[in-house]
Amino acid sequence: MLRRSSLLSQNPSLRRHFFTCLFSSLSPPQSHHLSPSNQRLEILGSGYHFPTTNVTGSSSVSVGTSKFPSGSRSGLVNSSCFRLFGSQAAVEPSTSFGLTVEGIISSQWTILDESENDWKSHASAIAQSIHVIKRRLQWKSLIVRLEVLSIQLDKPDLWDDPVRAGKISREHGSLMSRMKEVKAFEQELLEHIDMIKLAREEDDADLQSESVKALLEMRRSAKEKELEAMLSGEHDSCSCFIEVQAGAGGTESMDWASMVMKMYKMWAQRHGYGVTVVDEMPGEIAGIKRATIKVDGEYVYGYAKAEVGVHRLVRCSPFDSAKRRHTSFAAVAVIPILGDTSTRVQINESDLKIERFRAGGAGGQHVNTTESAVRITHIPTGVTASCQNERSQHQNKASAMTVLQARLDQLEMARQAQMNAQHTQSLTEISWGNQIRTYVLHPYRMVKDLRTNYEVSDPDSVLEGEIDNFILSFLSSALDKDEDYS
Repeated sequence: MLRRSSLLSQNPSLRRHFFTCLFSSLSPPQSHHLSPSNQRLEILGSGYHFPTTNVTGSSSVSVGTSKFPSGSRSGLVNSSCFRLFGSQAAVEPSTSFGLTVEGIISSQWTILDESENDWKSHASAIAQSIHVIKRRLQWKSLIVRLEVLSIQLDKPDLWDDPVRAGKISREHGSLMSRMKEVKAFEQELLEHIDMIKLAREEDDADLQSESVKALLEMRRSAKEKELEAMLSGEHDSCSCFIEVQAGAGGTESMDWASMVMKMYKMWAQRHGYGVTVVDEMPGEIAGIKRATIKVDGEYVYGYAKAEVGVHRLVRCSPFDSAKRRHTSFAAVAVIPILGDTSTRVQINESDLKIERFRAGGAGGQHVNTTESAVRITHIPTGVTASCQNERSQHQNKASAMTVLQARLDQLEMARQAQMNAQHTQSLTEISWGNQIRTYVLHPYRMVKDLRTNYEVSDPDSVLEGEIDNFILSFLSSALDKDEDYS
């Protein structure tokens, strides 16, 4: 950027040409001009704008974050007044010579390796990533939802209900931020292409080299943005509880449930997430009957929701003296922790049955000799939650209440999803027919996801927490099914 500024300041002809290209690329098509009496400032990203009339009546043009008045009086338009409507969002930004992202895709420029110093290759790869991001964000639905929220925000009685108004405002801001980020990324690509054209016309090898390097950096960051687009669900950014329960099969299945829980603990630790054991019921001989852990971190639920379902193990049992092959099952549930501001269900103390009992298993003399463990039952629904891993009864009660709240919230989410016929994979009923993944340790070695057919031949690494490829494969396949994004 410094190099570009220096070149423009030293060469008036280059400077005039650059700003001519820039302003021509920022101007919207004439067919979308608003009438002079009803023009408002609409920003969709860095430099992507629509005509405006400010509050004092004088018109102005916005470029990036700068504002250039064309009348004698110009006032700043508060960012809370910005509104995004479907017809405006449909307008595509373009270069000074009319090239758009869709135009780059339709040109089918060959995508070469990153090491190749080819700007068309970089631009094509970036354009393809933008295409993927828009599809994953369900671009068309996002525009429609923003229009609905914008209309609601304009209602004069909106803040008569502050809770509802706050929810609408937060959702609008979140969606607007996503759209502006994509549009800014799109505009940046086109500006670099403009700069390459400009550098070629002025025979400036240094400027062209810098622009190609900038495209390469964008190409690398585009992959990260593709990943971020996978986690655009309402609760994807939340922390979560991961629950594992042994299926039928006695000790064999209990041991498998313990292995699955260990796999998730190691996965969480690999990513630096916080892991807390909330509840654990050990098996009589080995393993666990069920266990719940709390995993704290950014976008934990967004990733972990891919693990919901039944996990199947095939191996020669270490508990069978005849070394026969056994099949075991463990069910996994993932529950988002919505937090106080997003909690859907209000819990009344009168609806709770609280039981206290002695903790079992390892825990020390104090834990095992006092009634510090707590089990809470929500009487209207029959949902229960327990915790016995803390030394204090108050701490166990607080942890159990957190789990209970999350489970009731999930029930409410499932109820609303059924009413709207919008079932999501993360809320699929856990039953023994919903096998999502098979782990085979004998007679061959393989782990295969039955939803995506992704498989690896090293089950040991998977059981040690290397499950990212399974998660990303599932998220990609689930999101990329919807091709209608425009």
